[in-house]
Amino acid sequence: MPVIKFDFARIGNYEDFYKMLGKKIDLPVHFEHNLDALFDTITGTLKMPLKFEFVHMTLTQLEIFQNLIQTLEDACMEENEFEFSYYLDHYPTH
Repeated sequence: MPVIKFDFARIGNYEDFYKMLGKKIDLPVHFEHNLDALFDTITGTLKMPLKFEFVHMTLTQLEIFQNLIQTLEDACMEENEFEFSYYLDHYPTH
């Protein structure tokens, strides 16, 4: 299964995340930088199976990006966890 890694030591906000996302995957031309568009892209455009891996997240980032994590959870349910999944690796610091 292909893995796309996002290093949150280099991501501070959603704008940073979407920039990194655009470098890692070929986003649709009409992609808007929001969670609905991300969900639609994961469940409709990206070739499966696929795994997103989030590394170096702080506890503060877990809070900041809780809606992103929920969107990935929803995508897992939509795509079946064997097709799309994600992994969180975080530092236990703020």
